This record gives sequence, structure tokens and C-alpha cells, in this order.
Amino acid sequence: MHPFEFFTRPKLIVGAGTLSKLGELAIELGGSRALVVSDPGIVSTGHTSAGVSTLKKAGVDCILFDQFAENPTTDHIASGAAFARETQPDIIIAIGGGSSLDCAKGINFLHSFGGEMQDYWGRNKAPASKGPMIPSIAVPTTAGTGSETQSFALITDSSTHVKMACGDSRASFRAAILDVNLTLTQPHRVTSLTAIDAVSHAVESHVCRTATPASRLFSKESWALLANNVPKIFDDPTNKKARASVQLGAAWAGIAIEHSMLGATHSCANPLTSQFNIAHGQAVGVMLPHVVRFNTPSSLPEYSELAQIIAPSVQTSSAGEWLAEWLFALLDSSQLATHLSSLNITATDINSLASAATREWTASFNPRTVSSDDFFNLYEAAL
Repeated sequence: MHPFEFFTRPKLIVGAGTLSKLGELAIELGGSRALVVSDPGIVSTGHTSAGVSTLKKAGVDCILFDQFAENPTTDHIASGAAFARETQPDIIIAIGGGSSLDCAKGINFLHSFGGEMQDYWGRNKAPASKGPMIPSIAVPTTAGTGSETQSFALITDSSTHVKMACGDSRASFRAAILDVNLTLTQPHRVTSLTAIDAVSHAVESHVCRTATPASRLFSKESWALLANNVPKIFDDPTNKKARASVQLGAAWAGIAIEHSMLGATHSCANPLTSQFNIAHGQAVGVMLPHVVRFNTPSSLPEYSELAQIIAPSVQTSSAGEWLAEWLFALLDSSQLATHLSSLNITATDINSLASAATREWTASFNPRTVSSDDFFNLYEAAL
């Protein structure tokens, strides 16, 4: 067995109605003045005001930052950090989807360590001498990104449009509240995008080169929850029990990523987002079946483990192809596009996409080495 490390954070508070515990949780972490980070769409649902209400009831002063959008940029983070310097919070509360959670982490980086977001692109770029970040709490309102259980913030460079993964163990949320009631207001498209994203996390973290026995405990459990319940919420969005399982599965997938990494699917997806503004969940969904087929020669046992969780009779020799077909059918049932051509990507775009994909970090963790020609072939297959 190869050596590995394992640590647990955040504390998870799981269950319908657990948003009511936010105030006491902030007090427990020493918070008295909270910067609440929540995008305008979430604010409009009333979830943010509900969170602020429980914070104020516990005696925590609140300041709201909502000046950002989907896929937060370095400009958004700089504005948020400047606001934090003015208001001097002692705790940060993120209420919203992955964008709100990423934005909160990004603000914490700059508020706690200074500099620019580009300084933290990669893993553990802040010197240990900088000390800890201020404590933070995640309240996800979507079930997909797993950002609540990861130390990485995904921030788009405002100049280059490159999505940067900025990670540091100190950026991890101290606690996360998984209240399924907060996911019920999602439009169907958001439900589909985030659920497909979570599925891709479970699959890629399970087979990547840096997967460990510990990470695979979480990726397998995540896959079991997601594979058995995502189809149910596509069929019936009001199925609260299935939604709760998907929400927990997304969090488990985040822990799996934190202790392993991802792979070529995400390397393919990021250029689709940065160059063509295709939503991340849509981009990973359309590429994942093709990457599974590409990886199958080197990852048959791992794909077989996943396939047999939902179809015990599947033979190992055919598990990769079976899994790819199942993932394609799941994407189709989500009402998202199943081909790049449906997203206005043409054959003339593939060279640029393949070139960009080779520069993406997650490709280095893919179980099978991926060349520029391989990326070209993957995009071509997805057309």
C-alpha cells in the first residue's frame, strides 16, 4: 500500500431544517461579526435572509456581500476582499451554490493572506508563516460541486478567463450545513447541472492516479448515493428523500476529491467553459462517457466496482463500456445536451480546445496519460 494522509474537515450538520443551527454554530467557532457571501439569485430565494435571521438571533452581527455572479472572477474576489477589509469580519458564512462557496474561500484567501488570487493558483501556495484563515461555514443550496467539503476555490482569471484551482488546507470550511430544504427551490436545469457534476466527481476521483484507500471509501459511497438517487430526482424533483441523498453524495464526492483529485473529463470541460461559456455541469456531462471509454484499458477494475454497485451482474470485461453507456443515458434523462454539436461546437473548434485541455492541471491525475491528440479525439467523439 502506498503511503497516504487522511484528515477530516469540515464538521457536517445534516438534515432538513438544520439551517436553524447556523447561529449557534457561528458562535461555537468564535464568530461575532459575519461576512455573509451569497449571490443575488440566492438572495432572491429568501435563503440568505433565513440564514441571516438565525445568525442575528444568536447575537452575530451580519454584513452581506453579493456583488458577484456565476463562476466568480478575480475582480469579484478583489472587491469582496476590499469589502472585508472595510468591515473586518471574524467569520465568513457562504450561503449558495458552488459560486458562493468558491467566492467565500477566495475572499478568505485575500483577507487573511493578502496579495492577489493568482498568487494562490495551485496547492498550498501561502507560506505556513501566514497562519490560519478566519473560520468559515458553508451552507450549500445546491447538490453538486462538493465545494463545502473541499479546500479548493475555483476562480476565473478576469484577464485570461482561465479557471484557477486555488487550494490550501486552511481554506477548508470549519463546518457545513446540509439542509435539503434549501435545494428545493432549484430550477430543473440547475438540479441537472449540479447533479451531473457530482456524478463526474465520484467517477473521476475513484479512478485517478492519486486515489487512496481512504478516498475510495468516499468516492464509492458517493457513487452509490448518486447513481441510485439522481435518476429519481430527474423523474420527480419533489422527492425530498432522494434529494437529501444526492446532497450527501455530493459532499462525500468533495471529500474524495480532497484526498485524491480528478482527471481528463475536467481538463476537457474547463476550456469549454472558458472559451464558449458552457456551464460546467453540462461540459463535464458531455465529456465524461468518452473519457470513461478512453480510460477503460487502464481502469477496468475501478470502473467495474462502480458499475456493479448499480448492476451487480455486469462483467468486469465490459464494465467500462457499460458505465459509459449508463452515464450517457443519465445525461440524456437530465434534459441537458448529449453532444457538443448541440452546444454550437464545431470541428473547427477542436484544435483550440485540445490545445487548452493539455494545459489543464487535472489531466496529470488521469489514470491514463492524455496527449494533445488524445484530447482532440475525445472532443471529436463528443461532437
